[in-house]
Amino acid sequence: MQIKDLIPWARKGEASEGKTNETNPIASLQREMNQVFENFWTRFGRPFGTLDWPWGQSEAKSDVVQTDNAVEISIELPGMEMKDIEVSVADDMLTVKGEKRIERQEEKKGYYLSERSYGSVYRAIPLPPGVDGSKAEASFKNGVLTLRLPQTPEAQAKVRRVEVKAG
Repeated sequence: MQIKDLIPWARKGEASEGKTNETNPIASLQREMNQVFENFWTRFGRPFGTLDWPWGQSEAKSDVVQTDNAVEISIELPGMEMKDIEVSVADDMLTVKGEKRIERQEEKKGYYLSERSYGSVYRAIPLPPGVDGSKAEASFKNGVLTLRLPQTPEAQAKVRRVEVKAG
């Protein structure tokens, strides 16, 4: 007996024996196991460090825009409050940390409900050279954190427009 005799999909002429992969229980098990692993990597194939939000999002969505004199960043943090958020700038890196804890208890006649949900976000955004982190401004409104980091005058002076001509 050879190893290929134990693996049904490795056998040749199986269809002529009256068995197909559709009716073979081992081949069916193989397909189901492949599907389990494919579903796992589709769902959990995100980078390590991203945690599920209790309200369904997998990571905080953000926009980074560089204007003529500043870098403007907006990060969606739905359900969070200002006290839940920590923002820092160090060595050309903006770091936003947040943690939300939702606890709810309800007791009425005939039942008692207790729910807890926790989620955290950690976002590190590299900043371009010439950003003045000491003059950063932040505001938080309607679940959106908006940061404005002005560029240093030296960085603004280095920007030179290049004329584009039809070729």
